[in-house]
Amino acid sequence: MSIHEAAQFLGVTPTTLRRWEREGRLLPDARTRGGDRRYDLSRLGAASPGSDKPDRKTVAYARVSSHDQKDDLDRQKQVLELYCARQGWTFEVVADLGSGMNYHKNGLKRLLNDILADRVDRLVVTHKDRLLRFGAEVVFAICEAKQVEVVILNQGEDTTFEEDLAQDLREIITVFSARLYGSRSRTNQKLLDGVKHAVEESSS
Repeated sequence: MSIHEAAQFLGVTPTTLRRWEREGRLLPDARTRGGDRRYDLSRLGAASPGSDKPDRKTVAYARVSSHDQKDDLDRQKQVLELYCARQGWTFEVVADLGSGMNYHKNGLKRLLNDILADRVDRLVVTHKDRLLRFGAEVVFAICEAKQVEVVILNQGEDTTFEEDLAQDLREIITVFSARLYGSRSRTNQKLLDGVKHAVEESSS
């Protein structure tokens, strides 16, 4: 059978089978002239090389920036749960409520720790920006190094992009406000008030 059929039979992904081959844990029984892998069904049924790592799991990650977006967080979780269930995966959902501008979120920290500890086989998100607004590529690079498959359900624009970005901008303005207001500069205060007003107008 092909690598996709073998992966489905074992309940894993083709990426996992390729990793097992690199590790010498499960080699294909033959290759076609074109180099495609072929697996013997009778040998696959004997045992799965993944049995010695039962803790590698599928993690579905959801995030929104503010409490006002909690309904969207619930929708993200429902979409992720439905998708993973339809694939027949055993999974857990990790959700965060916080800015996508930094790594200071409990769920994201736990996810990264699990990836680094080889406890994650697959990461599923609805949009790339749900992971981080800036720096998601760093997490994806870590996933690639740890042979973690990344599944992004929607490659298009996030429907909450503008609202989420406005919330992140408010956070940035708050930090700068604390620093610039301390200088007692009327010019700085006027500038910040103007930026705040523009952000509020764009998100209303």
